[in-house]
Amino acid sequence: MNTEDPHTPATPSAPRPAQDTGFGSRHLPGIPAGESKGMLPGMALIGVYLLVLAMLNAFAAVRGTFGQGAAKYSILGVCTLLVIGIFGMLRLRRWGWSLVTAGCLLMAAGYFYGFHRTHIPPYILNGLFALVFFLYLSRTEVRDRLR
Repeated sequence: MNTEDPHTPATPSAPRPAQDTGFGSRHLPGIPAGESKGMLPGMALIGVYLLVLAMLNAFAAVRGTFGQGAAKYSILGVCTLLVIGIFGMLRLRRWGWSLVTAGCLLMAAGYFYGFHRTHIPPYILNGLFALVFFLYLSRTEVRDRLR
């Protein structure tokens, strides 16, 4: 080995790494990374909680708790849209997710406005819950699982 010869490498070449040629044809258990499907537990919990809350508000509107006329029918309309969105989100549909996410944001804004007008402390707690639900639903992990 001549050190003055420019064609002779100073370090020996490393062997090529082993290649698995049959990797694509094998069926490995599990789901490949980045392709997870299914519902997250938080999505199910938020859906069930909002379903119960929408049903309670709808029954209160029918009984006349929110007054008569426009307030009663607007609450019924919002509750109907929220229930439709919840069932869509539980089926992992993107339109259901968007209805529930918008409903959470509007619900948080309504609770914060109610607290601003009446200074009833539970309104701020309900508004914070709705805001946390909105922030959870707007994560990329949640959006990746929708169709």
